[in-house]
Amino acid sequence: MSQNNLVTTLYRMRLRSKERRITQILRNQVAALSSLLEVVLSILVLIGLLISTIPIANEMFSLVSQNSTEAFQTFLGHAFNLVIGIEFIKMLAKHSPGSALEVLLYAIARSMIMGHGSSVENLISVLSIGVIFLIRKFAFVHSFGSSLPDGAPAPDMDKPNSHESDETFA
Repeated sequence: MSQNNLVTTLYRMRLRSKERRITQILRNQVAALSSLLEVVLSILVLIGLLISTIPIANEMFSLVSQNSTEAFQTFLGHAFNLVIGIEFIKMLAKHSPGSALEVLLYAIARSMIMGHGSSVENLISVLSIGVIFLIRKFAFVHSFGSSLPDGAPAPDMDKPNSHESDETFA
């Protein structure tokens, strides 16, 4: 190999190294920006949840005055929506598969309880909830989503088998 070829090869290697470093810096910046957007979205959803608690408090008082099942259904629907919103915020904050499963569990339960579906739809909902329990119990991968974006352990991943001590999934 001539000296000219060696210099050219070394120059190209140096350029590739700089390109890799710049690419990694850009990827880190994109990841940081997307994490920031997640936090902003979480805050907006939290504000929406706080605003939504005002009408649900009014509906509670209407339960006493109306004393009807329709008023209770409306109240229950709004309560489920708030719970799903809270679980959604926790899912965005924790970045764990357990929190994603909980959001799915509550959403399916809400549709089953609030919806007036057919027997087949109810059966599919019950089977879906069963599958979520099976996934959580037997196919749960602890290392996936076990840390927050800053590297700290996720709050629901304190112990290796934290889902086994959870009453919901016992």
